[in-house]
Amino acid sequence: MKWIKEVLKQYLGLPREIYIIFLSRVVNNMGCFVFPMLALIMTQKIGVTKDKAGLFITLVALLSAPSILLGGILVDKIGRKKVLIIFQGFAGLVFISCGFIKPSILLAVVMMIAQLSAAASMPANDSMLADLTTPNNRKEAFSLLYMGNNLGLAIGPVMGGLLYKNHLNIVFIGDGIATLLSLILVYVFIKETIGVTHNKHGKDRSHEDREEGTIFHVLKKRPILVGFACILFIYQFSYSQFSFSLPLHLAELFGDFGARNFGLLAGINAFVVISITPIMFKLTNKLKPIVVIAFGGILYSIAFGSLGFINELPLFFVSIVVMTIGEISISINLGAYIANHTPASHRGRVNGIIPMIYGSGFAFGPLIMGKYISYFGINSGWVFIGVIMLIASLLMFLLYKIETRRE
Repeated sequence: MKWIKEVLKQYLGLPREIYIIFLSRVVNNMGCFVFPMLALIMTQKIGVTKDKAGLFITLVALLSAPSILLGGILVDKIGRKKVLIIFQGFAGLVFISCGFIKPSILLAVVMMIAQLSAAASMPANDSMLADLTTPNNRKEAFSLLYMGNNLGLAIGPVMGGLLYKNHLNIVFIGDGIATLLSLILVYVFIKETIGVTHNKHGKDRSHEDREEGTIFHVLKKRPILVGFACILFIYQFSYSQFSFSLPLHLAELFGDFGARNFGLLAGINAFVVISITPIMFKLTNKLKPIVVIAFGGILYSIAFGSLGFINELPLFFVSIVVMTIGEISISINLGAYIANHTPASHRGRVNGIIPMIYGSGFAFGPLIMGKYISYFGINSGWVFIGVIMLIASLLMFLLYKIETRRE
């Protein structure tokens, strides 16, 4: 009991706004019904083939790139809070409208509009968090908010899976309402953070000093950050299969129970995050973020690769638990690593372009794997993912060695 108190004590003393954002994330993700079910909605409800579903999801992700870049520019120009409220709020309203549209190509287009609007709000989230924290408490803050995301996700996908078969309209309406409720917390209790940081910081924060010039000038001075994003491209390519190949695999094995089983696995994923994240943070807090991210990649390799050799649902649970520990290792260090290498003057743009680079992996994942699965089957696809993740993890370790040598 004493050890549990010590683990939870890590999250005390953070800025008040961090706890408000935590509650907002919980509420928002409790209504995260649509995106985890996107591949199933496209194939089973709208009736497109698996490879066309992959093409659609990839198209959404690719079109999200200019949305994220626009959001990043606006975040540095007009403020974090305004961008978050405007674009995420619009996404919530559009999702509600989806609840009144029958499954069709029109529904797919409207879903795409909602996703693009939500994408534009993404740089605001991480920029606001970076404004409110320092390297001394940044990992704690990102870790806490990651738990908040998954506390909501422990409920959202499970409910979505149960509603999906007979009440698809409620899936969309519930997602939109949760989004709007989460924004009310931000609107009422959090002030604009764009002017919080100073022009100059100490030596431990020299990478965060404000700079003049374009985003390309900033990135040219930080090649390690660009290399980091390129390796994460493979991480995200692989992780995209959790929401694309996995539900298709489960539908292939379990038929109509595939959506339900995927909802259960997503719920287990969230439950493990909630219960293990404080422990993982405690165990890895002294390590460099990039080292922990490399370790997480090894776990991805093991978890995804093993899915190519199993057919029993209990073994899927084991693989997803391993994957989730890897996800935790990556997620609680990713935002902190980027924030620690980003000038305060360019946070919005960096949080636009760096996630765009590695997020392209998430975009191309469904497209490429949709084609791959059509030719070689899902089992072979999982083995392929396991191999490329092993390579990416080794590259991340190599990047750490290069960064250490430069320091």
